[in-house]
Amino acid sequence: MGFKKKNNKTPPLLSHEFIINNHADIVSCVAMLFLLGLMFEIPSKFAVLFITVQYNVTVTASEGAEETPVNYFHHGLKDVATVFFYMLVAIIMHAIIQEYILDKINRKMHFSKTKHSKFNESGQLSAFYLFSCLWGGSILISENILSNPVRLWEGYPHTLMSFQLKFYYICQLGYWFHTLPELYFQKIKKEDIPRQLVYISLYLVHIAGAYILNLNRLGVVLLVLHYFVELLFHVSRIIYFSNEERQAGFSVWAVMFVLARLLTLSLSVLTVGFGLAGSEHQGLNLIEGNYNVLFVRVTVLAAICFTQAFMMWKFINFQLRRWREQAQTQNLKKKSHSSKGKSKKAALLCFAIFCSTPQKDLEPQFNVMVVVVVVVVVLSKSVLNQQKQRCRV
Repeated sequence: MGFKKKNNKTPPLLSHEFIINNHADIVSCVAMLFLLGLMFEIPSKFAVLFITVQYNVTVTASEGAEETPVNYFHHGLKDVATVFFYMLVAIIMHAIIQEYILDKINRKMHFSKTKHSKFNESGQLSAFYLFSCLWGGSILISENILSNPVRLWEGYPHTLMSFQLKFYYICQLGYWFHTLPELYFQKIKKEDIPRQLVYISLYLVHIAGAYILNLNRLGVVLLVLHYFVELLFHVSRIIYFSNEERQAGFSVWAVMFVLARLLTLSLSVLTVGFGLAGSEHQGLNLIEGNYNVLFVRVTVLAAICFTQAFMMWKFINFQLRRWREQAQTQNLKKKSHSSKGKSKKAALLCFAIFCSTPQKDLEPQFNVMVVVVVVVVVLSKSVLNQQKQRCRV
């Protein structure tokens, strides 16, 4: 296999190709400007808005006879600047994972163009989902939400958040915002962009909604649950690309997907429909961050139910398409086996006629037998090639 000649022509400065090829370096320089701003007094006040978590509140907590100050955070408009900076960090991390991990695997596996793009997508999302699941799980343990599920609605509105909880939401929003420019950087096909925009918008709306409406505890639980199921799917797809016979992971994912949808609906109805509805703090108060009114509760439940129904509809279509493909491949295998059997029978029949032929009549019939055998072999090969092309499609 020959090596491709390197193209020494550099694209024009600030052209589309130049920006796409060097977008990680450009974004790194922009992020470095914010970090350098911390070193000087005047720009440091501006750079802090982008790098550090804003809206710090110190609360004195009494532990026995001693009183210890505890730092909490709430949300505000300044979080937009912080989300922007960590969106830049997400773009840089995306490029690092792509160049140093995924591209090296792609060179070894020699994937087709379709598998190449899907493998890159699954590789990037698997890394993000794994990191988010581990981080979110540690938050659930430290916040005592798993051991005491009543904390999902107890004490609402949950305006004060720990540093880990708020930073988790900042990173989540930054990651999903970074996927929008990645559609341009990764040269996503036009027909794939609407599908990408739909699920990116769903992530942003739900995460931002939980963050703004002070449903941050419920949001973390649902995110960890959803990310775990999505992690199973993308890991199963990566394994499938390496060996197409390994499809057991999809069966496990299918079961967990349905269970996750049911558990998501149950937790949402329990928290919003029953927990907040029976809370003492009712009413709309924007200053206190209280959104515990009937209209907001119904809107939240309707959005969650609509999203779960949409995901189940996509899941059912995916399973039906997968079952049809499996049925087609099985039918093609049966036809190939039957064609092989017919060709073998024809060859044996020709051989039997050849053996039963007298020696004096051998020469004229020998030519005929050779022609018949050649025709059978050519036909069988053409049938097998057509079936292989259908399987690839």
